[in-house]
Amino acid sequence: MNRIVSKEWLAPTVARLVVEAPLTARKRLAGQFVILRVKDHGERIPLTIAGSDPDAGTITLVVQKVGKTTSDLCALEAGDTLLDLAGPLGVPTHVENWGRVVCVAGGVGAAVVLPIAEAVKAAGNEVDVILGARSQDLLVLEDELRAASTHFHLTTDDGSVGEKALVITPLQRLLDEGNVKMVIAAGPVPMMRAVCETTRPSATPTMVSLNPVMVDGTGMCGGCRVHIGDQVKYACVDGPEFDGHKVDFDELRARLAIYRSQEQAPRGPGHCEKQMTPVS
Repeated sequence: MNRIVSKEWLAPTVARLVVEAPLTARKRLAGQFVILRVKDHGERIPLTIAGSDPDAGTITLVVQKVGKTTSDLCALEAGDTLLDLAGPLGVPTHVENWGRVVCVAGGVGAAVVLPIAEAVKAAGNEVDVILGARSQDLLVLEDELRAASTHFHLTTDDGSVGEKALVITPLQRLLDEGNVKMVIAAGPVPMMRAVCETTRPSATPTMVSLNPVMVDGTGMCGGCRVHIGDQVKYACVDGPEFDGHKVDFDELRARLAIYRSQEQAPRGPGHCEKQMTPVS
């Protein structure tokens, strides 16, 4: 079993957990994830590895309460244990010295973008990070992303902090300045789609981290099937990152909605959380 070393609330429904997982901590690379269960007969959920400490043998997970399992996970405290955890899974982020890279994070997509931005910067790139959320109280990992960036840009939908704008507004400005060689985005599907449509006219390479339903993490269940161009891919073994200009976002959004009613039902009446699953 994997013991929770510490727990911290980053936002009203978003918690950061540091979990003992020595082998995973030593092996993980940017872009990879784990699949875990909280209790016996429980659902298996994927979560991005937001960071790790190989010396301490721990990994960092950021989880948003969306359904029963994420609520159960957020209810655990330091000293509690997970039933099981497998990883690192998925293809690590392809990183090279492109020159100038823009990393775009929406909501809890910040947990996905953080290790990628750190790896891209470590490779010698100039890194612009754009962090966006609906409002100030929903921003997560701002300090960490500032530290991982060369230039930092903050937006909120309601203007409660930073620029009152969607993330594509500063992105378009940066594209207009020129010399952007790569854009990497993670967050809600509509945001990633908007990012891709913003970079498409200039043909700026754009990578997105997808968050389809996953069960086994081996490609066997087919739950994470996506179309990339004319090819069928499985996000758990072929991704989770893909060329955003080739992603069938209509299909992805429809597949994410298939189990939404079942996901909501176990939490009982009166529950008001409606945010998307914060996984990749």
